[in-house]
Amino acid sequence: MMIRWTYVFADRPAGRLADACGFWTAVTGTRLSGFRGDDDEFVTLLPVGTDPSVKLQGVAEGDGGAHIDLCTEDVRELTALARRLGAALVADHGDWAVLRSPAGQLFCTVPWHGEAVRPPVVSGSRLDQVCLDIPPSRYDTECAFWAGLTGWGQRAGSRPEFTVLLPPAGLPARLLLQRLGEERPASAHLDLACADITAVRARHEELGAVLVGEGAHWTVMRDPAGGTYCLTRRDPATGGLPDGGGQDGDAR
Repeated sequence: MMIRWTYVFADRPAGRLADACGFWTAVTGTRLSGFRGDDDEFVTLLPVGTDPSVKLQGVAEGDGGAHIDLCTEDVRELTALARRLGAALVADHGDWAVLRSPAGQLFCTVPWHGEAVRPPVVSGSRLDQVCLDIPPSRYDTECAFWAGLTGWGQRAGSRPEFTVLLPPAGLPARLLLQRLGEERPASAHLDLACADITAVRARHEELGAVLVGEGAHWTVMRDPAGGTYCLTRRDPATGGLPDGGGQDGDAR
């Protein structure tokens, strides 16, 4: 298995990174690591007694979004595979690399440092999914790219616009690909699996989030740093649907 761990990143405007830190540490029951990077733009959310799987990044331009880091024992091998499958190299930092998928979504290949124990469910939810929002003209290509890169199992979602990629048991985050209804640049957002969306939403609003809209099985929220994310009606322990979908179930 080339991918040994994953990190989900909430990318937020640098000037609002403090707001993001306060909110997401409360949501995930974590504390902050030290800040890293030339401009102190990176920080890890540290859980108690398990390995981290969530990081925040302050971005200099735009409203941010989300991306995934794929951890591996051989960064150059995974980077080379990504490029053979159609990714573009954005930046080579030696022991890690920034790439862009065929549809334009940024992601990173980074070293695995032995992480093995995923963080627990916190207050009825778990941040466990990166949703890639893909324009319809690039959707099939993007699904093939991510399936080929990760080697993860591919399942249809409960709606025709969703495809879920399921990692091996024990990895902390999965990928959901959503076919958009319009042509626009690819983007990404974070999803939390929730045992009770109503209760989780109320807690998030107390922490400063606001409601954006309601979907069939999900609620769209905006965090205090201005980033959108979704609360999804799934079992936070398994990631599957609450009616028995289990780990092989739909992502939404």
